[in-house]
Amino acid sequence: MADARADDDADAVVEDLVAAFPALAGLVRPAVLLRPEPGAPGVLDSSVGGPLLWPAAEPWPVCREAHAVEVRAKVPDGDRAALERVDRAVRDRRRARPERAEETTAEESAMLRRVLAGAEALDRISWETVRTVWDTAGPGVAMVPLLQLRHPRASAAAGRPRTGRPDGADLLQVLWCPNDHGELPDQSGYHGPAVEIRHRTAARVARDRVLTSPPRPDRAEDAYLPTPCLLSPQPVADLADPDGLPDPDGLPAALAEEARRWAGRRGAGAVPLNVPSRRPDWKLGGWPGLDLSGPDSLDCVSCGAPTRLLLTVPSSVDGPDISVGRFGTLRVHTCPEDGRHPARIHLQ
Repeated sequence: MADARADDDADAVVEDLVAAFPALAGLVRPAVLLRPEPGAPGVLDSSVGGPLLWPAAEPWPVCREAHAVEVRAKVPDGDRAALERVDRAVRDRRRARPERAEETTAEESAMLRRVLAGAEALDRISWETVRTVWDTAGPGVAMVPLLQLRHPRASAAAGRPRTGRPDGADLLQVLWCPNDHGELPDQSGYHGPAVEIRHRTAARVARDRVLTSPPRPDRAEDAYLPTPCLLSPQPVADLADPDGLPDPDGLPAALAEEARRWAGRRGAGAVPLNVPSRRPDWKLGGWPGLDLSGPDSLDCVSCGAPTRLLLTVPSSVDGPDISVGRFGTLRVHTCPEDGRHPARIHLQ
């Protein structure tokens, strides 16, 4: 509840700021902080990792892209014995000269390279080499629910494209493939989970037969299987981080500085103006934080329009308990012109 009160305070400060400086109004975007907490969601609930209100007649999304598969091979007994001798030699050197603890001889390094034979790692518990290959065999991998959200202010936060979204849609569903991938279409340099987005009208689905037993993936990384959580959505006014906007919409530097001084005069008790964009929360809409270069640096691959942030997915050890990248943050951006254009994914 303390966080909710802080966000209410931040909203009040942002409203006062825009009233004092109307030119800043273009830097405020609606957002919804999702606040996931472990629970037992049903198909009608807003949730992370919970069941979806999905028509039984509609095919469940399947990912047919190249998936990262770990391949292990047993190290021959003779090579294992040789590597164990190397390990003992390294330990002896560490005891004798701690400052050179990790040094290996040219002969030892050559032996390790030969045993690895291109593998990325050596498991010294099972004595297996470990390599990653990209597998496209099989019928595809069933996606898993990431988010379902039905909230009166969700549509405003998600943004409505000019075309390509059903009229009256009030339910957002996001699924992902719980695996790493080879480079995905339209996602240059990205190798994380593939994402699928659906917008639908909840009442229309409720009148139909609902899918109760969706297919489960035959392969999945545990880090991409969220713990089911119920949501307590909190609408907020998300102000762009001024440090991430060198020249936001032509905003004069003098005005930006005057606004900062105004905020400073609010006193030490005033909350930061850009709380939602700075904090690593599950968030719909709003602005990205400082770790993404530019507020909307990902352009639509279909039409070239600057995309807008749809969803922020942070790593955490509580709540959904997922980890993306190196315990980073995944952001999904969508095209403001056409909702049918591919989403762009950014992983930091």
